[in-house]
Amino acid sequence: MERTFVMFKPDCLERGLLGRIFSRFEEKGLRLVAMKMLRVTPALARQHYAEHVEKPFYPSLEEFITAAPVVATVFEGPEVIRVVREMLGATSGLKAAAGTIRGDYSASRQMNLVHASDSTESATREIGIYFKKEDLLDWDPSLACWLQAPSEA
Repeated sequence: MERTFVMFKPDCLERGLLGRIFSRFEEKGLRLVAMKMLRVTPALARQHYAEHVEKPFYPSLEEFITAAPVVATVFEGPEVIRVVREMLGATSGLKAAAGTIRGDYSASRQMNLVHASDSTESATREIGIYFKKEDLLDWDPSLACWLQAPSEA
């Protein structure tokens, strides 16, 4: 099992799309292992987007991500990093395929509703920024046996 960090961004909450988009991850059979609502501070934004701080677009990114609350989550599942990224679609909602989250609900590159880790390394780093080890809950939903054959686990 693999874990990934998924953040529902301010535009997702402001537009009232959290439940609709969150349910797509649940319906896919991904397991929620941590979740919290918070306000990203400028310091937290700089930590999360450390690789972008010196880029010209960073000030508008920080202004956006700190503008309203976010919901930080950790999902678990087989190949969950790839699966979530494919569910999101291309970074720009204008280029994302219909049927993907961004393709269905976004028309922006920055205001694209959801952030998700792009690798095992970034998932580990981002989960560590937002959650303590004890915040991550290991559990087996009673319906888990109906989501994947034992030979696939």
